[in-house]
Amino acid sequence: MALKTTIDEGIKKAMLAKDADRLRTLRAIKALILLEETKEGKPGQVLEGKDGQISEADEIAILTKAAKQRKDSIDIFTQQNRNDLAEKEIVELRIIEEFLPKQLSEEEITSLLQEIITRVGASKPSDMGKVMGTATKELAGKADGKLVSQIVKQLLNN
Repeated sequence: MALKTTIDEGIKKAMLAKDADRLRTLRAIKALILLEETKEGKPGQVLEGKDGQISEADEIAILTKAAKQRKDSIDIFTQQNRNDLAEKEIVELRIIEEFLPKQLSEEEITSLLQEIITRVGASKPSDMGKVMGTATKELAGKADGKLVSQIVKQLLNN
């Protein structure tokens, strides 16, 4: 089922349950999806090569970006002792993560990165770009980019 359809159903359920946090978050996700669908044209306009639908990869990218924004906001609010705002962002992040693919563990990421390093023939820290290019594509939506970068640095420095 398309993410947009799932989100629409979730919005209806949140309205019936009077769950304001969930409703706010799902509406924000739907807005991001609608923006992506109408990106290069006017609403309702079908562009050449675009059928008004977005791919699953685009959906994951939208959700990943929204989750990253929430994480950044949580860090900022926590640093500024605004726990009330941080808590709101944490709730939204948990809801967004329900729609993301399962995140890989650090051990799983490390083993996949070792395989990628071997495959691309990387052996020194200056090869990080080659490894990250491949890793970013293969681990999209499944692992945090910062964590992947840290692990790649560790593996190439050893």
